[in-house]
Amino acid sequence: MNNPAALIVSKFGYRRGGAEAVAIDLARLLGGHGWRIALFAMDYPANEPAADDIPLFTAPEVSIDGPAAGRMRAAGRILGGAGVGDAFRRAIGEFRPDIVHFHNIHSYLSPEVVRIAAKAGIPTVWTLHDYKLICPTYSHLRSGKVCEECLNDPWAVVRHRCMKQSLAASLLARAEIALWNRDRLQRWTDAFICPSGFMAAQMARGGYDPARLHTLCNFTTSGIRYEKRRRKPYCCYVGRLSPEKGIDTLLRTVSETPPEGITLKVAGDGPIARELKERYGRCTAIEFLGRQSVAGINALLSEAAFSVVPSEWYENNPLSVIESLSAGTPVVGASIGGITELIGDGDGVMFTPGDDGSLRRAMSTAAGTSWDHDAIAARAAEAFSPDLHYRRLMEIYRSVMR
Repeated sequence: MNNPAALIVSKFGYRRGGAEAVAIDLARLLGGHGWRIALFAMDYPANEPAADDIPLFTAPEVSIDGPAAGRMRAAGRILGGAGVGDAFRRAIGEFRPDIVHFHNIHSYLSPEVVRIAAKAGIPTVWTLHDYKLICPTYSHLRSGKVCEECLNDPWAVVRHRCMKQSLAASLLARAEIALWNRDRLQRWTDAFICPSGFMAAQMARGGYDPARLHTLCNFTTSGIRYEKRRRKPYCCYVGRLSPEKGIDTLLRTVSETPPEGITLKVAGDGPIARELKERYGRCTAIEFLGRQSVAGINALLSEAAFSVVPSEWYENNPLSVIESLSAGTPVVGASIGGITELIGDGDGVMFTPGDDGSLRRAMSTAAGTSWDHDAIAARAAEAFSPDLHYRRLMEIYRSVMR
């Protein structure tokens, strides 16, 4: 097929998080291989062009916060209303894609767009960045702890008030997963891409057909590159400051017993940033850097002795690990979710998530190891290569475009 067309669908059209970054990078990757590309997202002030030649189609903006009328409109969007259907029909009618590739779409867009694409006879592929299709709250977490009740009991979200500790919000989440249920989503989606084997296994446990599940690791074109720099006596955390990321465990561990000769630099922002700074800001072994540019993160990783990814939820395929290894920097990573699939021999040290003692020992081991940074970067360049990702993605595309 000459100059095929792909419509990339993501709820936001800017790098709000890892899922949006992957969608935008995919648009650029496909465009670089001769594909005609467009993006579809919710209209939002922060949206920005993925590239000058990539158009952005939008659905009307909704907000889950604010006045009651706005929240009611957002609830309608969750269930497929509030104008998303008309906007998506216009997009596919004008752009005429040969395939539609979905990323995170719940809440701000909704799976209504998948139904519309399938009804129009367009092949559909869906990359999964979280567990929304098998857990109404996305994360497999309840009260900060891993929970899998929703795999077998769809009413668990209501019984435990899992969504914002609110009965109304939890009932809406239950209605959402009932409307966009497994049978319908599998009927409308030709292939699901799971960035980790762990996610593919969880989806299968949740009743999804393994034949429709394809494991394909993320790639990175974020600008993080290997630079041979003198390593300095610090480790770093790069990512969102939120409870499920295990950042409080990391800060507590360092503040109580910092690894000998090693300080911690924290790059990022998030909902508990102020709380963490108030609690640990006086610790001389910890430095809060705030949100950093790509160049700043590259420099931070390139000079770090190691990075730490202390997540306490089922991470899927975290870019924080991929970027660290791409910079030749070993990772002290929690043994949870898809993290274990990324850190091989010679790439870092694993520890038990949420366990201060295990984390402390892993950090001490990392600090005392002579790492081969050249080899780490070389392995990462091969494993997370955009070209490798493209070749494997084309195998999936060809299987659904026949």
